[in-house]
Amino acid sequence: MSAADTTTPAKVPPPRQAPPPAGPGRPRRQRTPGGAATPWLLLAPCLLILVLVMAYPLVRLVTLSFQKFGQPQLWGFQSPDWVGFGNFTGVLGDGEFWAVVVRTIVFAVGCVVLTMVAGMALALLLQRVSGWMKTLINIVLVASWGMPVIVATTVFKWLFDSDYGVFNALLSKLPGVDMVGHNWFASGPEGLAVITLLVVWGAVPFVVITLSAGLTQVPKELEEAARLDGAGGWGVFRHVTLPILKPIIVMLTTLSVIWDMGVFPQVFVMRNGHPEAEFQILNTYSYDRAFVVNDYAQGSAIALITVLLLLGVVAVYMRQMLQIGEVE
Repeated sequence: MSAADTTTPAKVPPPRQAPPPAGPGRPRRQRTPGGAATPWLLLAPCLLILVLVMAYPLVRLVTLSFQKFGQPQLWGFQSPDWVGFGNFTGVLGDGEFWAVVVRTIVFAVGCVVLTMVAGMALALLLQRVSGWMKTLINIVLVASWGMPVIVATTVFKWLFDSDYGVFNALLSKLPGVDMVGHNWFASGPEGLAVITLLVVWGAVPFVVITLSAGLTQVPKELEEAARLDGAGGWGVFRHVTLPILKPIIVMLTTLSVIWDMGVFPQVFVMRNGHPEAEFQILNTYSYDRAFVVNDYAQGSAIALITVLLLLGVVAVYMRQMLQIGEVE
């Protein structure tokens, strides 16, 4: 036996076993220290600004709505007295207030419906035009959307002016139509129709741009499959496009309701700072009670009721979004 045969064979280490999997699903993520507090730290500046900007006005609004506060209290001649729910009782028992509420709801619903229908129609049409035309239309939409409200209201006042209005002149060129000198603001319904067009004109660009972005996410394969199954244009829109756009439509509709119920400068400027009774909506009515009648407490009560109505709209929106999230 040689010396090479008498050497001790090298020991081979046993193979390492793979660590057991973390679980049947995705690998377990390691929690970093302070990870739960990081989102709150990032949100802290925004929350602080919201508290500083909105907390005091909201607290002051609630306080005034439970007090008797007029000009004597404003100038310090008398101290404000607590009246409990007296302001709310007076407001809710006033028939004029309920007429304003109904007018506001009708006005907001009309604006929202026209905005969503016009916005959806324009968004669908934008999918069928060439690239340069789509770019040009988007530039026009952004320009009109960025126009200040006061400027847009002034332009509409000129368009519908009874003496120099372009709209009356154009209508008068139609056979059998004579609109020269017609005053659109002589009656409430006609005047509010003009203001509705102004609000819709300012809101449509945002809806069109948002829906156009949503339409790019609709799979073309689903549309082609629906057409192969015999569905027409309306069928494809109803059964394919609309369900996919539902979260965006719910969001836009809710935001439109909030914005349209909060309309103020369009009515205020269009009526030269003194809206007549048939033009009053909740915001202008609250302003009128506070700064024209000088009943700041009752104006605050009306404003607080308006906030509660809008919170109801927000609650419906959150419920719809949660239902959509559960389905997905």
